[in-house]
Amino acid sequence: MDIITPVQSELLRAAAQIAAKKEVSHFLYIGDLPLPDDLVKAKSTARRKLVQAVTSDAQRRVVEAMGVQTLALPTYDIARPERFKIALVSGIAKGLFKDGEVVLGIIGRGPTAYPDTLYVVTIGDEKDSVDTGFGVVGTDRIPSAILESVIDLAVDIARDGWEGRPLGTLLVVGDTPSVMEKSRQLTLNPFQGYSEAEKNILNPAVRDSIKNFAVLDGAFVIREDGVVLAAGRYLKFDDEAEFELPLGLGARHMAAAGISKDTDAIAIVVSETSGIARVFQGGTCALEIHPEQRSRRATDDSTSPADEFAEEPTNVTREEGGKKPRK
Repeated sequence: MDIITPVQSELLRAAAQIAAKKEVSHFLYIGDLPLPDDLVKAKSTARRKLVQAVTSDAQRRVVEAMGVQTLALPTYDIARPERFKIALVSGIAKGLFKDGEVVLGIIGRGPTAYPDTLYVVTIGDEKDSVDTGFGVVGTDRIPSAILESVIDLAVDIARDGWEGRPLGTLLVVGDTPSVMEKSRQLTLNPFQGYSEAEKNILNPAVRDSIKNFAVLDGAFVIREDGVVLAAGRYLKFDDEAEFELPLGLGARHMAAAGISKDTDAIAIVVSETSGIARVFQGGTCALEIHPEQRSRRATDDSTSPADEFAEEPTNVTREEGGKKPRK
């Protein structure tokens, strides 16, 4: 366990004072260690605004018993900004953080380290979304546990790939009748013929299966309750639809933007070349997560960042009256 340093104490003291200001809606602490009582007093304004994101189930129960709201974080190690983003997504999905609210975040180098970094973000602010990858992600139609699980799985794939190699994939969750109507089966569906209980994304075995089948071309289609309906779906979308796509991204990202614009689904893309996980909603990229483990690739992988611009898997076509799908 870390020992809190004088500098960290001053940071926490300053953060508590800032959190008490009326402009700040929430005080988000990302870490498993309890904050010192003298810095966040029981009846203080900062304490009333406090939300703690933890990785340990045991610590979550302890924190909740103290009357503090909690968020669950994945146990694997990712950089500070990415843990902050995941905590924000979790809070938005649970309805704790709303569009336009200001969140003051404090975070350390790991779950059992005291905070040494401070973030301030306005939920849904376009400037924040463009510059830092923070945006409003979520819908009342998709339970928070399912959305968090899908994003967590995407980040896991982005970090670890498959058998040590980079792996790109596309996960589409929600509004499945429309998504299935706007797609066709590209390969045999490995999830067909199983009961719904046997193919729910909350099941660890199903998550492992998705990692294995992610080598297939096409998208995974996941229902609002977490049931994986299909893998290997070839997505189509309206050629007239307008959506925002970060410059230089390929067909997998275009598919995610297009299907999220044409339907009420949320699409999560893992880039095969960069390992960045991007979440698309309403035709725009609302969130980017940059797992750091992807830097430990095999030494013979000489892909440059610019190569992401050429990413063109065969899992997308526009509805263009007789035109052939792009390759």
